[in-house]
Amino acid sequence: MAYWLYILRCGDGTLYTGTTDDVARRLAVHQSGKGAKYTRGRGPLTLAYQEACADKSAALRREIAVKKLTRAEKLALIEGGGG
Repeated sequence: MAYWLYILRCGDGTLYTGTTDDVARRLAVHQSGKGAKYTRGRGPLTLAYQEACADKSAALRREIAVKKLTRAEKLALIEGGGG
C-alpha cells in the first residue's frame, strides 16, 4: 500500500503537513472540519503538495523531516525547488 506525505495550504496562509494512504479522502476529512485540530476553522484548505512514499514508516520519517523545514523551504518544496 502506498503512503503519501501531503501539505495543505490553509485559508489563513499557514501550511499543514501530514501523511495518509489516501490523499483525496484525507483532504475531504480536513475540509469537513473533522481532520486535524490545527486545520479546523482555517479553511478553505487546498492541497499544495503530495509526495509518494514507499510505506507508512517512510512517510512518517519524511513528515518529520518536512516539519523541520523553514516556511521558505516548504514553499520551495511546493514550488518544485526541492527540500
